[in-house]
Amino acid sequence: MKKNIQIPLGSQHIALVEPVKFRFECENERIKEVSSDVGFVHRGVEQACVSKFKFDAIPYVVARVCGLCAITHSLAYTQTIEEMLEVELNDKIQYLRTLMIELDRIHSHMLCLAHVCENAGFEAMFMDIMAKREPIMTLQELISGNRIQFDYISIGGVNRDITPEIQKRGLEILAALKEEILLYIHEFQNNWSLSLKYKGVGVLTLDEAMSYNAIGPLARASGLATDVRAETSRLPYDKIGYEMVLEHTGDVFARNQVRLKEILNSIAMCENIFEGLPQGEIQQKVKGKPNGESLVRLEAPRGELMYYVKGNAKPMLERVRIKTPTFSCIPAFMEVFKEEVYADAPAILASFDPCLSCTAK
Repeated sequence: MKKNIQIPLGSQHIALVEPVKFRFECENERIKEVSSDVGFVHRGVEQACVSKFKFDAIPYVVARVCGLCAITHSLAYTQTIEEMLEVELNDKIQYLRTLMIELDRIHSHMLCLAHVCENAGFEAMFMDIMAKREPIMTLQELISGNRIQFDYISIGGVNRDITPEIQKRGLEILAALKEEILLYIHEFQNNWSLSLKYKGVGVLTLDEAMSYNAIGPLARASGLATDVRAETSRLPYDKIGYEMVLEHTGDVFARNQVRLKEILNSIAMCENIFEGLPQGEIQQKVKGKPNGESLVRLEAPRGELMYYVKGNAKPMLERVRIKTPTFSCIPAFMEVFKEEVYADAPAILASFDPCLSCTAK
């Protein structure tokens, strides 16, 4: 006998302690329809950027949009201003910026994988991944001065140089982490709790990924070859060994594999930056005030991050608009849940790696 029930997941939930709510229409235990609500928090960051702060202070404001990808936010905004002011940066600045954005990707992906383990009931693996993530946070602190909320990017450059000692320590940390990630890949491909259990669960097909405009690891796990780093990046990805990671089954297993392999590629790129860091200044003089419009896309850990900025040659901007990866992926998220059993919903949700801190900007 069929029994229809409605089950909410969120707005805060043990599987996702963030302000988003999904409501499932279930027939017995199988999910038939999904609705979502992401409007529980509104921090007014965009309005603050055009009413409280001058344009050269905003890199430090938008870094507060998200604690996980602070560098990505401040860099995307900074690039819009530099484009309007026609600033050409030297290679050293571009390499240092790329280094920090890839370190952001490594620790963000590891946090997601840890949550996948936690939701799978593999508490020991959750704690192990979180512990192995700590050296990356230490490395970011050595470079930027902060463990999180890095005020590292400034208009015209970066705020701190790296020393030979930091380069040596960075290479040691990355080499050790690479060994750990290879072990994790083995576990995620062979352990029943993390691998076989999630094959065929939470599938987003390639056609669905295209229809719902999926981005980031969610899209690449479905075989959709989209990555801003390979499309329009202003950063030197073509010189440091970037490789697009694709899987094709579109399930929880594939999303885990994409993130693990992207960590390996980010480690390789960071090693190449440490070993081949160009000489040069870390700050270049910037004159004038932004006038006109600029739109910049960057590949954040969860996919495309877009900043639109409009200036009028005054210290205060006219408009700052931020389009975050999680917001763009909500339609695809909802589709993935359909026809799955409710018991798998927390694991599917964790594999999305949603960030409501970014979305509720």
